[in-house]
Amino acid sequence: MESHAQRIHRIRQTYREAHDRFVARLLAAPDDLAALAPPDGGWTALQIGWHVAAVDAAFADLISGVRPSQVLPEEFRERPWPEVAAALPRRIEASRAVVPPADVRRAEVMAALQAAASTLDAALESLGDDRASRFGVTHKVVGTVTLAQIGEWAAAHTIRHNAQAKRVLGR
Repeated sequence: MESHAQRIHRIRQTYREAHDRFVARLLAAPDDLAALAPPDGGWTALQIGWHVAAVDAAFADLISGVRPSQVLPEEFRERPWPEVAAALPRRIEASRAVVPPADVRRAEVMAALQAAASTLDAALESLGDDRASRFGVTHKVVGTVTLAQIGEWAAAHTIRHNAQAKRVLGR
């Protein structure tokens, strides 16, 4: 069985790898293509980056305690993340707080992604075992998850949006 320290190490590693791939994709995209909306509508690659940074920052705030979480009932049993992820709908509507503005600049997006990733990594690193498993949130998309699972969600969210950016950029 995976210890708390091993789990946090795995989550941080998975997140960092996903984040690095996403940032590399955005950096490699030409400016005009990164700011081009898909013909069928939707976000530009830079808007996707802005959204990921905003969500990562919100996740970091939850994990660190800046934003409140809830004490989970003693009878709560964490579902394995792959089970939670398998139940995610194909399309998820972002809340207003994390919908990107119409016009975002590459420098702004890259700085926000770097800051959010650093904050999230630090929050995960300092997440103690008791808080990781006894506190959580309930969200309409994933149901009730622990704070440790927020880290898994961050990695999955980044991977999902990297795939979206790949489609938008055509590469």
